[in-house]
Amino acid sequence: MRVTFAAIPDGYGGFCRQFGKFWRSLIVVAVFTIAITPRIAGACACGCGVFEVATPSLLPDGPGAMVWVDYDFMDQYIDWHATQPASEMQNNDKKLETNFVTVGGQYMFNRSWGATIEIPYWQRDYTGAYNGNNADLISSDNNSIGDIRLLGMWTGLQEDMSTGFLAGFKVPSGDWHFPLWDRDTQIGTGSTDLLLGGYKTGNSPFTLADRPVGWYVQGLYDVPFAFQDHYKPGREFDGAIGTFYDFGQVGPLMELAPQLAFLGSDRARDRGTNAAPADSGYDRVAIAPGIETMFKNVRVYADIEVPLFKNMDGYQLTNAWATKLIISYDF
Repeated sequence: MRVTFAAIPDGYGGFCRQFGKFWRSLIVVAVFTIAITPRIAGACACGCGVFEVATPSLLPDGPGAMVWVDYDFMDQYIDWHATQPASEMQNNDKKLETNFVTVGGQYMFNRSWGATIEIPYWQRDYTGAYNGNNADLISSDNNSIGDIRLLGMWTGLQEDMSTGFLAGFKVPSGDWHFPLWDRDTQIGTGSTDLLLGGYKTGNSPFTLADRPVGWYVQGLYDVPFAFQDHYKPGREFDGAIGTFYDFGQVGPLMELAPQLAFLGSDRARDRGTNAAPADSGYDRVAIAPGIETMFKNVRVYADIEVPLFKNMDGYQLTNAWATKLIISYDF
C-alpha cells in the first residue's frame, strides 16, 4: 500500500472487541457522510461518478510523480424503480454497456502540494426503443474522450501526508452530441464542474501478525456551474470507506494487500428541457472486495463492485456488478 505502516502493540485477546468498535465507527462515518449530501439537482444517470473515487494506491506518500491506467466496466440491463426491480416495459432504455479507460498522472512538488490530471476515454453500447413502443429496439455505440478532470492537492496538514484536500475542475471535453442519445446517456455532460474532495488514511487500533490493519475514508463532491443546451446535470457526491491489510513481501511481490471497501453515491435529478427529471437521480451503496500487489515500481489493483442498496428515482437501468483494474507506476 502507499500508506506507511507503524506497528501498534496489541494483544490477541482484545482483537475481536477492537475490530467491532472500529467497524462500527467506520460505518457511522460512512452513513453520516452520505446522509448530509444535498439533493438539489441531477447527475449522470449511468453511475460513472463512483469510478472517480481513487483507491489508496493512488494517494500520495511523498514527493514525485506517478502515472496510471484505470479500466472499469459496467453493464446496465436491470430496470429499477425505487428500491426494487421493475418491469422492463416501464423503461424504453434496455441496455447500456460501457468500457471506461482513464489515463492519469500525479505530481507532488513537495510533501504539501501536488496536481493531478485524468483523461478518460469511453466505449459505450446502447440499446433502446426510440419511438416509445418497446418494439422498435435499435442499438448504437459511440467511442469518445470523456470529460477531463484537473485537480490540485494539498497534503500539508500532517507530516505523514495521511490527510489530503482536493479542488479542481471537470471540463466539457466529452462528446455530448451523439445522434438519438438522451443527454444523460451521452459520454460527456457538456458542463463545467467544480470538484471538491478530501481523504484520510490511517491504521486501526489492532494488528495481525504484528502488522496493523489500515483504513481510509474519502469523498468527492461534483458541482456543475456552467451548462449547455438546456441540460443541467446536478450536484453529486461519491465516497468510499474501506480497510486493508498488507502481508508485506510475498515471493517476488513487494506487497500483497487484500482490501474491502464500501462505496456510496448520492445523485439528484437532472434539470432542463433536455433532461428527464422524473427518471434521474438515485442513492446507492456498493461493496467492493479487492486486492493490490506491487512489483518493483509497478502496482496493480483490482476489485469487483456489487450493489447492496439502490434507491432510484423513476425508472432507470442498473447493473448487477462492476469491475475495476488499475495499473500504476511510481517514478
